[in-house]
Amino acid sequence: MGWLSRLFGRDEEEKAKKSKTAKTSVAQAPASTGGGSIPSERVGLNGEYDQSGLAKRVAYAFDQDSQIDDIETLWVAQTGSTVVLKGTVPSQDLLNKIVSVAKKVDGATKVDTSQVTVS
Repeated sequence: MGWLSRLFGRDEEEKAKKSKTAKTSVAQAPASTGGGSIPSERVGLNGEYDQSGLAKRVAYAFDQDSQIDDIETLWVAQTGSTVVLKGTVPSQDLLNKIVSVAKKVDGATKVDTSQVTVS
């Protein structure tokens, strides 16, 4: 099981697999209502509005990086454009890699690791 599936359910992973547009970057996605654009932290894997869009795209980015295995003791959330990591990781080097990947996802302005313990 990968990050996206574990954190958001198999449906999200299946949607990402079926879509040729699943991505971690954000083009100017049109808003489905109101005529404006979707804030980058709310853009889902396929360009749709998604309240947890940034967190899902970060989880997807983790799945795409062969150096990051799914860590069942670490969770990804978001507060606005801040990626929030919670839980435990086995090493500081791995946490540094995870933070580096998360920072590269469009819409992420900060990565909060204050709730992560290195064991």
